[in-house]
Amino acid sequence: MRLTCPLCGERDLREFSYTGDAVLCERPAPEAGPEAWDAYLHLRENPAGVARDLWHHGAGCSAWLVVTRDTVTHAVIAVALADAP
Repeated sequence: MRLTCPLCGERDLREFSYTGDAVLCERPAPEAGPEAWDAYLHLRENPAGVARDLWHHGAGCSAWLVVTRDTVTHAVIAVALADAP
């Protein structure tokens, strides 16, 4: 798979690190019990279809990217800088 970095152009996937879901979920309160923190840290939705992921271009420009992709076809739909609107 190849990703097109907005700053560097098309690059091999090995230049990037996947860091998780780009959609923020609500963080539990500091005093929340262990069950709430376990669910927040370890339980994730895994829907088939379009997903937004956060990637780091560590072997390139060090940009943080939001990659929109289809989890069924593995097609990359869009790549944008994480701080872009």
